Amino acid sequence: MSSGKKKVSKAEQLRLQKEEEERRLKEEEEAQFQAQQEAAARLEKERIEQEQMEKLEAKDQERRESELGELHSLEQKFLSAEQWKTDYRAYGKWEHYLSCDGSPDPTVLQEINTFMSLWREDQNEDIQLVMEKGEQVLNLIEKLQFLLLDTPPSEITEKETVQYQESILELQNLLHQKYNGATEHLLKTANMYEDSETGNMQAVIKDKNVTFCIWANLKKKVRLKNHMFCDAQHGFDLPKSLAMSSVAVRILHTHYDHVSPLWLQCQSVPRLEVLDSKELTQHSKDNVEELEEEEKKAREEPSMPTEEEMCSDGRKSAVSFKETSNSIADINETEEEIEKKSEILDVPSQVQHLLTQEEINEKDESITDENIVDLQQFVPVGGVYHIDALQLPPQVKQIKDWSMVEVLNVGLQVYPYPPEEAEDATHPPIQITLRLSDNVMYFEDPVIARWDPAGQQWRTDGISNITYERQAKSITFEMRAFYTIALLQDAHLNMPYQAWELRPTGTDEALLIVTTVFATIQIQIKGNQCMLSSVVVEEKDVLSHVTGKWISPVDLRAVLKKAGVNIFPGAYSHKYVSVNKKAPLAEVRTYQQMALVASAFAFAWSKWNLEAGQEQVVFKESGAAAGVAKPCILQRQTRWKILVLTQYLVSEHLKADSVKDWSLYMFNGQKAQKLKITETSEAFSEELEEDSEFHSTLYHMLKDFASKEAIDKVETASFLFIDVVYQLLLATRVLTYS
Repeated sequence: MSSGKKKVSKAEQLRLQKEEEERRLKEEEEAQFQAQQEAAARLEKERIEQEQMEKLEAKDQERRESELGELHSLEQKFLSAEQWKTDYRAYGKWEHYLSCDGSPDPTVLQEINTFMSLWREDQNEDIQLVMEKGEQVLNLIEKLQFLLLDTPPSEITEKETVQYQESILELQNLLHQKYNGATEHLLKTANMYEDSETGNMQAVIKDKNVTFCIWANLKKKVRLKNHMFCDAQHGFDLPKSLAMSSVAVRILHTHYDHVSPLWLQCQSVPRLEVLDSKELTQHSKDNVEELEEEEKKAREEPSMPTEEEMCSDGRKSAVSFKETSNSIADINETEEEIEKKSEILDVPSQVQHLLTQEEINEKDESITDENIVDLQQFVPVGGVYHIDALQLPPQVKQIKDWSMVEVLNVGLQVYPYPPEEAEDATHPPIQITLRLSDNVMYFEDPVIARWDPAGQQWRTDGISNITYERQAKSITFEMRAFYTIALLQDAHLNMPYQAWELRPTGTDEALLIVTTVFATIQIQIKGNQCMLSSVVVEEKDVLSHVTGKWISPVDLRAVLKKAGVNIFPGAYSHKYVSVNKKAPLAEVRTYQQMALVASAFAFAWSKWNLEAGQEQVVFKESGAAAGVAKPCILQRQTRWKILVLTQYLVSEHLKADSVKDWSLYMFNGQKAQKLKITETSEAFSEELEEDSEFHSTLYHMLKDFASKEAIDKVETASFLFIDVVYQLLLATRVLTYS
């Protein structure tokens, strides 16, 4: 016999095939049965879940009216805050009237006109007196700007707005004219400031608002064509032709900006204005129609100022200015949608315009000239440098016992450079060195621009060979002629934020922390004021000159922007920052309800809101130690890796030992729920946490898991504290710019 395998018979093969087929069919039947069982179980689970959801939603609907009633009761605190501020403004006017200190009320046209007329007639051009008077003028301008920013539209008429704007511009122009008069007075007595080494005049006179650097070419020697003002660290290097001429050079550094268009100086901040939902709808509709009509007119009419709108020095009058926030139009939501979304909370129409800025109809003309600075993106930081070549007036001559001087009533005269008769010829540039202010943060190399009076714009042409010394805080450049110069910075360098946190620290006290790619800003809130607690850059505290001072939210916004730390999105910021767009009304409702409970709960940045869609915001709730500010910071490797997450954490802060894990919540302005997922979950899910329910408000959602002490804190919180928290949340827009 052969040693190979035994050959399987045909019958055996058929039997094996039959057994294999039977086994396969049995497995298929079992798998099908199991799948049917799983499907049935899944359907049953979905049915049960659906029933539970329906019960929860029905329960939510049953108590919706009562919850909204409780919420509206709390929201009366916003009206109380508005009434308090109205009374406070009226009291301020009365207090000023009673003070009789001789200073004018800038809101009274007759008083401010009298003040300006008297100063124009005053022939005293002593530089110290002008600078002292200048500080008073700056205070008047600040008061008017504050009123334009802080007064609700219902309390200020269009006529008053234009009046305040015109008064601001007239005060600015008068102040600059007085500086020119003081400069002329100094130059007439240039020999009093003669430098012992060079024989030329050089003087540095400064206070907290301005720095005068004046040099007069008395000796006309080529070797003395450059100069450094040691007390200010500003300097220049002149072409030889100027070094041989009767010329003076002035570098007037104003630590404020009175050159840029007024709308840039008076950009509005979100205001609280509670309206009935029907009023809101009609008001929004009227605003849209009005704005569309304005845009239509703007397209038909030239944008350049008319002759009547121009002041003598090339500045624009107030009549031609409108706040840029008023150009926001084309709200996509229909009247019915707005009314539906207004059921819970009456959202101010002005805030609604602000929050729907992403829906702006991009009808405005884009800047085609690359040399024109886009002031929606770049803003002057550190003030303005007026760099002028001036004709040296006749000097005093001593003849025996007589002091004689030729009197020319022509005022301060500009020395033309390059010469007007040879504009086409090539002339050497002027080299300028400027020492940057220690009170301003430049996070990147600043953009140098010159003011174009004819076009009413900042331009970058005419400036070359720029060298920026970051450590020395010095910048050197060349320019074709003498210009008014500003150093500009991207207004959105600190956006989007990397993290943020709002944490209660005591009774009617809280701490707002905003962390950007460059800095961490801490703002304390107490009562009706706030305070810049610290600004940390590269682990170092900076801007100590503005920290530790209790001021209003409007003033805080101005202080930070002036210092180069802008964490306040503007009307057009969405064009330059990648944001996580959210439903505007839901965003405002969230800010309002966050402010209402901020006395007992902490809120902070989280990561899931990007997954929740435009209609929802997601946040976390946790308990932690009161009074300990530990920001929830997740560092990013680069500012260009933009994460647009608009979530926030919530935690109850009452006792030092009250610490628990974070929980996630979701809110769309009309329904709040607690989520089952955690911050470390692998994927986002809207699944409800076990034993939790729906609520119509964020307040009642948190109330389910809060202590009685926490709710007592919410109910007894000061309306002024709530209002300040709300203003800061609206100004920073942490839910969409994080």
